[in-house]
Parts: sequence; structure tokens; C-alpha cells
Amino acid sequence: MIIRRAIPAERRTLEALQWRASLGNEGDRDALLLHPDAIDLPLEQITAGGVFVVEQDGNIVGFSAILPRDDGDTELDALFVEPAIQRQGIGRKLVEHCAEMARAAGSSALHVVGNFHAKQFYLSCGFIIVGTFETRFGPGLLMRKTLRNP
Repeated sequence: MIIRRAIPAERRTLEALQWRASLGNEGDRDALLLHPDAIDLPLEQITAGGVFVVEQDGNIVGFSAILPRDDGDTELDALFVEPAIQRQGIGRKLVEHCAEMARAAGSSALHVVGNFHAKQFYLSCGFIIVGTFETRFGPGLLMRKTLRNP
């Protein structure tokens, strides 16, 4: 298993993976089907180097994306794993990789707006809940992971 930066030619593959992973969550399914435009991975995000893919046996099985925040910290903007192989540590490895990239860029914390169904996952990755946030599809959890120097 390797984690590497995504390339622009993979954009549609990654969006298709995001669809599969998102539709696997019953709480998200109806809203996504009503608003298919919600699945969009901006090409600029890939070309800026903030999208990372996990390859396993030559296949992309997950991806994550980070964005710089105005406060100097980093936002975990996307985290998706193929539904058939979720709960095998791939998402955790992506979070760890994003935390390393954020730390290397000088961030003191990694932030995410998480779905309520992902709460336990993010807590187990070292995030804490700092509030809630109203998203396009309902409330989400504002979460923060402090980044310490190794």
C-alpha cells in the first residue's frame, strides 16, 4: 500500500470513489441523489498538491484532500475509502498522512467538519469535538486534531 499525490488525470476516478463511499452512508444517500453537484473534486486542489491517493495492488482504494486555512492550520477537506474495504485502517493511514503534511507545512492543528456517523472514527484518530457547523446537508461536527512536533 502506498500513499502518493493525486494527478489531474485521476480526478474522475476519485469522484467516482467519493460517490461509492458517500452513497454507502444511509444518512447521506438521499441528499446526494437530490444534489449530485455536491460530488466535485476541484482540479485546482489536485494540481496544488493537496490530494493524496492510496494505492493497493495498483488500484486506487482511497483518497484524502487538505486545504490551508486562513489561521495557518489545515483543513481535512475529503476522506473517502472504497466501501468494500472500509474499516481496515486505510482511512486512519490517510488521516496520519494528512497530519504529517499539515505539520510539515507549519500547521499546529488539522481540522475537519465530520458527519455524525464518522464521529467515533475521528475521535479514535485523535480529533476532539470543538462545536457544530451547519452544512448544506445538515449539521456536522467541527473537530480538531492538535499536531505535535515529532
